[in-house]
Amino acid sequence: MAWQNQGMANQTVKSIGDYIREQREQARISMRQLAQQAGVSNPYLSQIERGLRKPSADILQQIAKGLRISAEALYVQAGILEDRPADSGVRSALLADPDLSERQKQVLIEIYESFRKENTAAGEAQAAEAADAEQTVAEVAQAAAESTEAAQAAYEAAQAAAESAESARAAAEAADDTKVSKSSWSDATAEAERSGDVGDVSAPVAPSD
Repeated sequence: MAWQNQGMANQTVKSIGDYIREQREQARISMRQLAQQAGVSNPYLSQIERGLRKPSADILQQIAKGLRISAEALYVQAGILEDRPADSGVRSALLADPDLSERQKQVLIEIYESFRKENTAAGEAQAAEAADAEQTVAEVAQAAAESTEAAQAAYEAAQAAAESAESARAAAEAADDTKVSKSSWSDATAEAERSGDVGDVSAPVAPSD
């Protein structure tokens, strides 16, 4: 396990050394010039590029200024800082611009970063509002569904009550018809008795109860 960790450390050092050398060659800066700008000796910078020495964060920052690149790029290569999302090359372009002073570059980078943070915050706020709106729509839909179920239940209850009322009305009419039939039979019988023709009159059949 120890030799694996040592191998990983050497790989990191080698990676940062190769990266610095590549950036220096692309910028067409000699090792001596970069060493002077970084405030280190030429042999020390040579050891860094060959992966024999691990530079500190301060040395990396000075080397980044000499190369006119972002110090964060060196920090990432050295394993000091986690990699960040791409910035569309704006930071690198600002740092590589020879017509800007270091102070101007820093100010422009700060303004750029503030705009990015502002846009990120606005995007998060919009996402939160969209989530709230979606939740509201879901709640309204749920309430509408519950109202529909309640209305259906009320309709069914009203229909059942109407059917019960109709049954009661039919029963009442049947009862009234029975009373009328009994009354007619009684009247016919009484009339026959008064006329003395009880034997000649066909009495209506009394309705059964």
